[in-house]
Amino acid sequence: MNWHPIGDISDIPLRGSRCVKTPHMNISVFRTGEDEVYAIENRCPHKGGPLSEGIVHGNAVTCPLHNWVISLETGKALGADDGAVRTIPLRKEAGTLYIALESLMMAAE
Repeated sequence: MNWHPIGDISDIPLRGSRCVKTPHMNISVFRTGEDEVYAIENRCPHKGGPLSEGIVHGNAVTCPLHNWVISLETGKALGADDGAVRTIPLRKEAGTLYIALESLMMAAE
């Protein structure tokens, strides 16, 4: 895979996120309270709300528009809601975060 650096983990506060704009889509990179990091499409499957502006709790994020809860691990809506967003491969190396560009290109097709 072609890994592209997107910043340092310290750029994202605990239980916070950051939006990364790419030519293929906008992605949200989240950091949980347990210091785990995840990358998902920055668009709620319900009405397209910006997930990067949501509230992070455990390994999930709540959309700021209509309170849908999305798993950061799987991208699936939790509870009675139905829908999913794309998850993006992400790795952390010596504090630097990287995303896999190939996965973004395939997801955009």
